[in-house]
Amino acid sequence: NGMCISMHALVGGGIDLVYGGGSIGLMGLVSQAVYHGGRHVIGVIPKTLMTPEIVGEMVGEVRPVADMHQWKAEMARLSDAFIALPGGYGTLEELLEVITWAQLGIHHKPVGLLNVEGYYDSLLTFIDQAVEEGFINPAARRIIVSAPTAHKLMEKLEKYVPYYDMVATGLDWETDRLEF
Repeated sequence: NGMCISMHALVGGGIDLVYGGGSIGLMGLVSQAVYHGGRHVIGVIPKTLMTPEIVGEMVGEVRPVADMHQWKAEMARLSDAFIALPGGYGTLEELLEVITWAQLGIHHKPVGLLNVEGYYDSLLTFIDQAVEEGFINPAARRIIVSAPTAHKLMEKLEKYVPYYDMVATGLDWETDRLEF
């Protein structure tokens, strides 16, 4: 299917992986493919979630952290870019937080959506509507890069020009807790 093709393209691209840990579900498949493809895999996971039922059998390097805030901060610190594959509530929550961090100037790394078979079309339509209605700055819309295939997404991420807005300079994801 489209997801398997995209996964192999990501693995074949010579990319190391930093992810939320575990070997269950889609990210488990991606971590195993990257690891068996000879690339470096770092699984960052909160200690409270390190049970066999949740993480399964992890591959690569495992970095336990104290809590969810440290989990996100560590993954962000170790990453050069953020890529969201199709996922559920957790994926959306993490995606929106790293987009918010970019909007606030906490990082200037690209945020990519692997929009396999239009999975994220509704979200992108919602975001475009929020721009039209003035809730999102049109320049901040550039924070999100999307493509239907891993190859096209990687091309776009390599050409990414960071979004800069002087709204909140000097914030740090390791020390500043953004809670709403």
